[in-house]
Amino acid sequence: MDKYRTIKLLFEKNRNEENAIKMSKYMRDMFKFYGLSTPVRKSFYKDLLKKEKESKIIDWDFLDKCYEDDYREFQYLVMDYLVTMQNYLNYDDVPKIYKYIKSKQWWDTIDGLDRIVGNIAFKDNRINDLMLEWSKNEDFWVRRIAIDHQLCRKEKTNTELLEQIIVNNLGSEEFFINKAIGWSLRDYSKTNPKWVRNFVNKYKDKMNKLSIKEASKYI
Repeated sequence: MDKYRTIKLLFEKNRNEENAIKMSKYMRDMFKFYGLSTPVRKSFYKDLLKKEKESKIIDWDFLDKCYEDDYREFQYLVMDYLVTMQNYLNYDDVPKIYKYIKSKQWWDTIDGLDRIVGNIAFKDNRINDLMLEWSKNEDFWVRRIAIDHQLCRKEKTNTELLEQIIVNNLGSEEFFINKAIGWSLRDYSKTNPKWVRNFVNKYKDKMNKLSIKEASKYI
């Protein structure tokens, strides 16, 4: 039996309808759920991910099947898989990941894929130019990826790039963009509060109040 079918049977066998209703409602009834908690879900493919990591080969056919599945847990599986295989991702894999970014879009998957793409920059700085390009994309979810792709980098944050990307998105009325701007600045403020303080002072007249509020939380 193939990997996808094996996991699907486990998901179906252990579905929790009560949780599924709650999880779907939390996501505005946009997706179907099996109702599996994160620890339970991950336990079903823990060994699979271990074997995949040992193989050092990303099974994109398997991931495509998972991402096409109607149940949201399968999209979460894809993100867990890619995090596990982060060291084996390269710039040429970005179009494959972009396909996931453009499909079944909502904040949960977008926020799971942002750093997966962003971390490729540590081995190929072409990602920097691509993120700058994405920061002007007509799809605000793609722009959100660009804004937040450096989250948790701390002192490794490319501040020049961060500033350019955020500036490209100032003036937006989209909640998910303004929230992302605030989060990216708030996260970096833990490392360099002075830089973030100066950024907010410099652009406060152009920044959304939500972005300023989030960015200023720790400064």
